Amino acid sequence: MATADSAAPIKRWNAFEPLRERTFRMIWSASLLSNFGQLIMGVGAAWEMTQLTSSTSMVALVQTALMLPLMLVAVPAGAMADMFDRRKIALVALSFATVCAATLSVIASLDLTTPWLLLGFCSLIGVGVALYGPAWQASVGEQVTPEQLPAAVALASVSYNIARSFGPAVGGMIVLAAGATAAFAVNALAYLPLLIAFFLWRRHHVAARLPPERIDRAIISGARYAIHSPPIRIVLVRSLTFGFAGASIAALTPLVARDLLQGDASTYGLLLGANGVGAVIGALAVSEVRIRMKAEHAVRLCAIVGGAMVLLIALSRNLALTCFLMAIAGAAFMLNIALFNVGVQLSAPRWVTARAIAWFQSALTGGIALGAWIWGYAAADWGLNGALIVSGIALILTPLIGLILPMPPVSTADVEMVEVANEPEVALAITARSGPIVIEIDYRVDPAEARQFYDIMLKMQRTRLRNGAFDWSLSRDIADPALWTERYHCPTWADYLRVRSRFTHADRELQAMADAFHTGGPGVRVRRRLERPFGSVRWRAETPDPQRDPISIYTP
Repeated sequence: MATADSAAPIKRWNAFEPLRERTFRMIWSASLLSNFGQLIMGVGAAWEMTQLTSSTSMVALVQTALMLPLMLVAVPAGAMADMFDRRKIALVALSFATVCAATLSVIASLDLTTPWLLLGFCSLIGVGVALYGPAWQASVGEQVTPEQLPAAVALASVSYNIARSFGPAVGGMIVLAAGATAAFAVNALAYLPLLIAFFLWRRHHVAARLPPERIDRAIISGARYAIHSPPIRIVLVRSLTFGFAGASIAALTPLVARDLLQGDASTYGLLLGANGVGAVIGALAVSEVRIRMKAEHAVRLCAIVGGAMVLLIALSRNLALTCFLMAIAGAAFMLNIALFNVGVQLSAPRWVTARAIAWFQSALTGGIALGAWIWGYAAADWGLNGALIVSGIALILTPLIGLILPMPPVSTADVEMVEVANEPEVALAITARSGPIVIEIDYRVDPAEARQFYDIMLKMQRTRLRNGAFDWSLSRDIADPALWTERYHCPTWADYLRVRSRFTHADRELQAMADAFHTGGPGVRVRRRLERPFGSVRWRAETPDPQRDPISIYTP
């Protein structure tokens, strides 16, 4: 059966097919244990805080301390995962989280824990997890085939949601039987299998031809790619709005258990478990849904179903019915998030995958964080029912965004990298830091085809900018209307070489379409120029000048 997003047929993959890959199976199984440990630690930390202070705000800050790093650290973590070996990044992050968790266990066993010390270690553990996340998600594509990637992404979500379904209950039993210190120790031990799994992974690392970017430039490069890549930009906007509209479930479920169902903490746990089970079901359905439906249709259906469930939860006063509605809502929400995640991963080339995932996570968690705050205030002003009803209506209305920003079709040609065969001709003694570099490309185009050429070059503008170029422009000679000049800047020579190395098959095809309009000889004319040549090359007074002293040997 042909996928709705591509004309090419897609093999029908079983949802568990990626687990046939040994490396993915090993890391996925270990990540399931680490997710359990993380959730158990969260229960232990919250309970320990209740023993240390009577302040409800301090108890609430435990979840903030655990989750805030996921939003703040995700973007630099994604940049590092693209710049360096993702396996090593994961090992360093997991080692840091393990050491922090073990240290917290020792401190708790010695009865030295204070409220702020507990929050500090929760944040440090969250930083380790946040550093690990983009490296793990971006490396999934290296552990499975491209056809298995949607199922593998879904299984990564399943891992967390299985743990979310049962982890808090297990954590509660551990705390009840042995105290919060035991929960901290279990978390530290749960990271060890994942550390071992990544240590045993023999990753096929392709050495980069260019040195890694600086962290600040890498972050900017990732942001510019997301801004100038329509598929990723659309997914980020849709994720942000969906997260905002649907955040009422995460924010108001404790109040649903207490006020609408007249229940207690066990009722709250039951609702969370039902939501987690539904999320597992939704994640497992990703591959089948992608085969049977277009991405836009699936996203619309999930938003409408999720919104309807929120409306019904606001009206329900029966525990069994509310659990059923929570399960359906969990399936719809997770399926939608997994579809967004797959859309990002299939729209980002290898050099920027982790950064694209990080921006997706920041958009989603940012929308949820903002939505939780807004819906909490709405519940205080309009009542719990009113806030849930407005949230449900907002979710149902989010598909209207698809009329302006429909989910994009994806193709492997958009992300497969190609090698640029010809090397630029260089006669000037420049270094990687020399710059700025100005690139000018002359095309001779039949005036009768000017409009078609111009439309192609507008697409070329997005390609140049998302790959790292600046100040792109296209000009036409007044005296010779057939002569067009494309011009753009790169900060340094190394940045220009990176722009060249980031070409995908789709970029190459677009360049070929532009070149096809050229009628003035064997090929377009390319000029590469160095602005501020003396300041950029940085000659010193004692440096030999081959133009002035031809006997000397000059080494750039």
